[in-house]
Parts: sequence; C-alpha cells; structure tokens
Amino acid sequence: MSGARPRATASAGPEESPAAVTAPAAKDWRVGAPPIPGPGLTIGEPDGRLGAAPLAWATLADVAKAAKACTRCFLAQGRANVVPGEGNPRAQLLLVGEGPGQTEDQTGRPFVGRAGELLTGILRAIGFERDQVFICNVVKCRPPQNRKPLPDEMASCSPFLEAQLALIQPKVILALGATAAEALLGSKRSLSDLRLKVHSYRGTPLVVTYHPAALLRNPNWKKPTWDDVRIARQLVER
Repeated sequence: MSGARPRATASAGPEESPAAVTAPAAKDWRVGAPPIPGPGLTIGEPDGRLGAAPLAWATLADVAKAAKACTRCFLAQGRANVVPGEGNPRAQLLLVGEGPGQTEDQTGRPFVGRAGELLTGILRAIGFERDQVFICNVVKCRPPQNRKPLPDEMASCSPFLEAQLALIQPKVILALGATAAEALLGSKRSLSDLRLKVHSYRGTPLVVTYHPAALLRNPNWKKPTWDDVRIARQLVER
C-alpha cells in the first residue's frame, strides 16, 4: 500500500528491480502519448470548486499537525507514525494513493518503499521530481497487514485529504489505484471503467491509474499506467 513544477512497495518478481519497470526517459514522454480523452465523472457542483468552502486549517502544516493528533478511528491504535503527505505546497500535479505501508509507517513519509521507488521513476520519466509534486494518501495511518481501509477509516481521514486538495489547488489530480479513485469519485467502478477519462473533482481534472504496487505484481499494467500518467502530464501543460 501505502493522489509547471514538475518531482512510492512490493515486487513484480525477484529479478525485476523498480528501475526495470519504469517508463522511458523524460525527454521521450511525448512520443506516442495518447490523446487527452473525453470527460468522465463529475464530483461537486460548479460553485463548489477546490478552495471555495471555508477550511478548518490555514496551512498544510496545520493539516499535518491535526492528522498527527488524530484518534478518530481504529487505525490510530496501531500506527508508529502518521503519514500526512509531502511535496510542493503549490504543486500542479497532486498524487493520491491508498494508505501507508510498513516502510511509510516507520518513516512517516509516503511512497518510500519499493513501490515508492517505482513512482519516483515514473515521475522523473514525465519530467517531475518528487519535490515538485505533492504525494499523499486517502488514509494517513497504516491499516493492519496493509489491508484496504474501511469506509469509516476513509471517512475519518477525508477532512485531511480534502483540506490538502483545497490548500494546494493542483492543476491535475492523479488517483493511484481503486481505493483512491473510490474515495475521490465516490464510485466503486473498476479501474478499467475509470481509466482513459478525464474526471472532474470540484472543478479539477482527475485521472485514474494503477497503484505502483500493482505494477510490481503485474507488469502487464505498465503500459496502461504509462499512458495514464502521460495524459495527466498533458493536462498539466494544457
């Protein structure tokens, strides 16, 4: 486990390093890139754009402080560290994953295990370093045995995620995996149904793709993911 200021934990096989499943070099990302697809789901009314509603916290540091003090759900009992998220507070691209894994729980940072290494490589392949984007998760504490977060756990963490989105106001949101897509779009449709569309989250374009850990389990999803992230990259430039 663990969504123009272009900067991640399992394995596809014992011989295949994260570098082996990254995308081509950054200078080549436009070659063969798919066209920007049509619209998908729309979340939020036109007047409910990111940042339009009053916020409980004034800064990302305030959000992180509140998350670290949170005991709203069961996940608080087993955590070593809260993992609020990190990156550029003015990022144009914001990535949302599912939740922290073991390494993330130990370090307090998102996407720092093997899937994190892969994500870093993917970002570099489209011309971003990690400190140029913002990376966070639907839940800020590690679920036991890396299971999927329960609905009440996601609901308990949603104010933090919503505040991060509103404070950063990214140009594009990239949802990594089905849990992130469900949390943001309110839909339990399959990834195959949600991919290759430009959804709208409170007025912000949102692209859905596979979680990096899924790519390590199934290399057949590398190419679809590469297409998805290049769609997101094009939207940043648009």
